[in-house]
Amino acid sequence: MGDTGATDVAREGQFSAGLAAAVAGARRRAVRDGDRQTDTAHLLHTLMESDPEVCRAVDGGSPGRSVRLLGYLVQRTIGYGLRWSGTVEDSGSLPVLLGCRAPGWSPAAAAAMDGASARARARGDDRAEGTDLLAMLALDHRCRAAEVMRRAGVDTEALADRLGAAS
Repeated sequence: MGDTGATDVAREGQFSAGLAAAVAGARRRAVRDGDRQTDTAHLLHTLMESDPEVCRAVDGGSPGRSVRLLGYLVQRTIGYGLRWSGTVEDSGSLPVLLGCRAPGWSPAAAAAMDGASARARARGDDRAEGTDLLAMLALDHRCRAAEVMRRAGVDTEALADRLGAAS
């Protein structure tokens, strides 16, 4: 499909195989859905579908939260239910990142991926995992993924704390 930009190839080495597959899946989802950019909700959706650790972290001892969250994400994909407007990712006030960053990524999505890599390096790992990206999504209270999590009953501040995102 030709959806890998130069920055995506550079990032590939910073992600675990599972996270790299989820990131590629998010881009495919955005293209398939006809979205003008790949946002944090696309990333969250593919993480939820592909990474059991991410689902366990979202549940946080309350089984069912991840199922409810995935239900909201599916509604978003099919254009049913909640209207996902008003977040910084679709406000039109910020450009889609092109060129040297990641073609087609929203600024919040690119920042979350960069933050996940930095988080992995800070703990001494070469490659970021899905929970690293989840931590960055939960930490950015203005991104679409955090909005969807909150609407599904996930306390994003508690999730970020459990994942040690603030450190």
